[in-house]
Amino acid sequence: MNKNIGFRRNIYREWLDAAAAFRSDTQDVQKLRTRLDAVVAQQVASTANRRMAVDILVNIWTKSAQAHPALQADAVAWFAQTTDPTDRLWLHYGMTVLTYSFFRLGVVAIGQLSRHTEVITTKELEQRLAAELGPLGSLKNATERIVFSLRNWGLLAESDRRYGYRPLRRTLGASRPDLEEWMLAAILTAHPAEELPFDDLVRLPELFPFRFAIGVDRIRKSARFEVHRQGAGWDMVRVVQKGSRVPAEKPDDL
Repeated sequence: MNKNIGFRRNIYREWLDAAAAFRSDTQDVQKLRTRLDAVVAQQVASTANRRMAVDILVNIWTKSAQAHPALQADAVAWFAQTTDPTDRLWLHYGMTVLTYSFFRLGVVAIGQLSRHTEVITTKELEQRLAAELGPLGSLKNATERIVFSLRNWGLLAESDRRYGYRPLRRTLGASRPDLEEWMLAAILTAHPAEELPFDDLVRLPELFPFRFAIGVDRIRKSARFEVHRQGAGWDMVRVVQKGSRVPAEKPDDL
């Protein structure tokens, strides 16, 4: 993994909403940056800190198209089609995992810890990431950025323990099965493995906030994936890298 942390600022949910909405209007990066700077300035006075936050937002919702054009195009189109806040959070989360490997490692660690305890601390998360990445000088602050952001997004809740937070496991369902497909494609694309058993894929620790209703039969029929049987009856899933497949739907259908 690239040890460049990248995800170096607190990122508010409302900023992500603005970044996705502005991206629906224009692909001009300079125009996006100017509009986002005005939004971020409502919470951040420092020019340097605003610039870093805007960099992150532009990377997630615009520059991500360089590496993941189909997934990004689908996310932009779906964001414009729906006003459902939960569906939009699925999109923000998937795009952030795709864009920032450090963020992905952070939510993997949170998901792993949450399987054994109801409350995790920032220190425990930092120790888990240090074991993975080594003693990076900026690790403490970067870990705090992830925790703050997830709290702001409603994915970590306060607890009675000082600096302790409750990961909200399996609480967010999608309004449509093709959004579940998109998330699985985004998460598997970001994963170091090229393919995974379906049962393992839907239970990956980084998916801790999300609840899935689709089964492997739906995945077999999806143009996003290839599925083949292996070994003791495992359904192995891999992503097919093709063009955007956003279905044409009327707003009333969302």
